[in-house]
Amino acid sequence: MKLLVLGLGYSAGFFARAALARGWEVTGTVRSAEKAGRLSRDGIRTLVFNGFAVSSALAAAVAEADAVLVSVQPGENGDPVLERLSGELAAAPNLRWIGYLSTIGVYGDHGGAWIDESVKPSSASARAKVRIAIENAWLTLGESSGKPVQIFRLSGIYGPGRNTIVKLREGKATRLIKPGQVFNRIHVDDIAGVLMASIARPRAGAVYNVTDDEPAPPQDVVSFAADLIGIAPPPEVPFDPAQLSPMAASFYGENKRVSNALVKRELGYAFRYPTYREALRVLVKSET
Repeated sequence: MKLLVLGLGYSAGFFARAALARGWEVTGTVRSAEKAGRLSRDGIRTLVFNGFAVSSALAAAVAEADAVLVSVQPGENGDPVLERLSGELAAAPNLRWIGYLSTIGVYGDHGGAWIDESVKPSSASARAKVRIAIENAWLTLGESSGKPVQIFRLSGIYGPGRNTIVKLREGKATRLIKPGQVFNRIHVDDIAGVLMASIARPRAGAVYNVTDDEPAPPQDVVSFAADLIGIAPPPEVPFDPAQLSPMAASFYGENKRVSNALVKRELGYAFRYPTYREALRVLVKSET
């Protein structure tokens, strides 16, 4: 199996290493030669793609790929992968799976109600509107090329090195209280697991919510993590959007409970970390 990962960031990097562990041939892209060199030394063949120039090596990697994961941040004009590589992807003879990593932020605010993939994305934020347009463009490419495109809408990502325990130990954790507010989360290992399950069962045009079982108030997660490491949680702070950055205020302005039932039902995936509790109990042993 030849896997090409366009955009070797935090989540995609875990997936790439999981693929390597299965014996797959993995190629990835980053934006700088320095990072490419570092990841190549770790065992991942890494090329540079800055969103503009497509090297002959990258074009060859697309042509040879069996599966392609797209995890590149949108640019000013949309998705640079679509802009620069759509023709190569459409023509790739062996390609049987394309995955695009999106966000549950496309759904917008639903007042804390449960939603699933049947709900039409309706976020009013400019960032989410760009994501929605990109999702639609990827699905259109899949339809026109005959390549199975799958969209994966991720919730709040965490895992080794990026979690509440780390923030507590660095003194950066807060307990911002907004009554009724909940967020979904997803551990990077479960992102990789869902992607693997999808590659085993590709479905053209599929859209999946990749998220945990239990949307929870953020202050509950902080308190649980503090108890695990034996420290007092930070003081509660009443929610005040005037004291937040525009991005943070926008984040707290959307409240929903996102279902992962389709992933379980259609892909047969069993989450390794169905809630933050299981994950933090494992992470506390490594985050020293």
